[in-house]
Amino acid sequence: MKFVDEASIKVHAGKGGNGCLSFRREKYIPKGGPDGGDGGDGGSVILVAADGLNTLVDFRYTRHFKAENGQQGSSGECTGRGGDDLVLSVPIGTTVIDEETGDVLGDLTELGQRLKVAQGGYHGLGNTRYKSSTNRAPRQTSPGKEGEVRELKLELKVLADVGLLGLPNAGKSTFIRSVSAARPKVADYPFTTLVPNLGVVGMSGDKSFVVADIPGLIEGASEGAGLGIRFLKHLTRTRLLLHLVDMMPYDGSTAADNAQVIEQELEKFSTTMAAGDRWLVLNKVDLLPEDEVDEQCKAVVDHLNWQGPVFRMSGLASQGTKQLCAAIMDYIDDQRQRELVDPDLAEQAEARRADMQAEARLRIEELAEARRRARKQAKEDVSDDNDDDDYDVEVVYAE
Repeated sequence: MKFVDEASIKVHAGKGGNGCLSFRREKYIPKGGPDGGDGGDGGSVILVAADGLNTLVDFRYTRHFKAENGQQGSSGECTGRGGDDLVLSVPIGTTVIDEETGDVLGDLTELGQRLKVAQGGYHGLGNTRYKSSTNRAPRQTSPGKEGEVRELKLELKVLADVGLLGLPNAGKSTFIRSVSAARPKVADYPFTTLVPNLGVVGMSGDKSFVVADIPGLIEGASEGAGLGIRFLKHLTRTRLLLHLVDMMPYDGSTAADNAQVIEQELEKFSTTMAAGDRWLVLNKVDLLPEDEVDEQCKAVVDHLNWQGPVFRMSGLASQGTKQLCAAIMDYIDDQRQRELVDPDLAEQAEARRADMQAEARLRIEELAEARRRARKQAKEDVSDDNDDDDYDVEVVYAE
């Protein structure tokens, strides 16, 4: 199935039914009075977080959705049937944004969570509603109100506790395969990971955490190089980032310089994310000569001026992975416990995630706009070149 993590749709709530103009007409009751009923309310459009969905591909080709209109009222003070709500299932982790205002309408992060995105129109009133002691035969009715129309942007962000950062072939997918049942593609060439992957890491005592692997970044990703930075938004919900560094790069580059590239691209993408908790994981240390491991690892730490935790491991050989996973589990348990004890801390964490998502959205939009301007300029340059081409034509007349 094609992985789609963004989609733009238009939703139209149903129109309310019109009120009915009617008078009671029965034998022996010549002045029965008004009996026109109200119309029915229009259906609303509701999004619900559903299990079993992991992509927004259903919204890639079908973009317009309309709820049912309410029916008109009828005689005998009968109210028209209300329109059925239109319920659209979306993956857990979907953020809903109003494209016109840019406001975030909601975040569907729990199974079964519902969000009304377009309110159905209110029903019209029948003439029965207008009768009074001075107006015994009213002919007034009111029409049903139009339903809300909204253009929405859906953004899917995977739900994970830990996110992996690194250059292509840093060993992120190998690490997930080593510690979980996930089986992302692994190969000896860059960009084998083209979409985010999730792995559930089971620990003792029925404890577990979720790791998210995204496609690797390269230098210039913030300007659109490689796969760009569009997948970094999937890490805005995580509690902890692991920066995986290949200690034996295949292209002859140095591990320290490669690590610096990722740090710079992360800073350009989101200063809030860059300031969050992040651990340095030096991968593929089993490929280094034993007498050079300490020296080369220290060189990377010193080059980055790293102040946080540092781990050494080999995902392929499962060397050091258990210790790393145990430390991650302890960190997550500690964070959860602190948020339970201090509600303000939980609010601060949620606000920080919201800031990261806002920064990510702004940076991605800026990059998309820059690409559009570049394409437009390229077309104009081609057009100008064609206009400037002069051809000298020599006309020869036959004698």
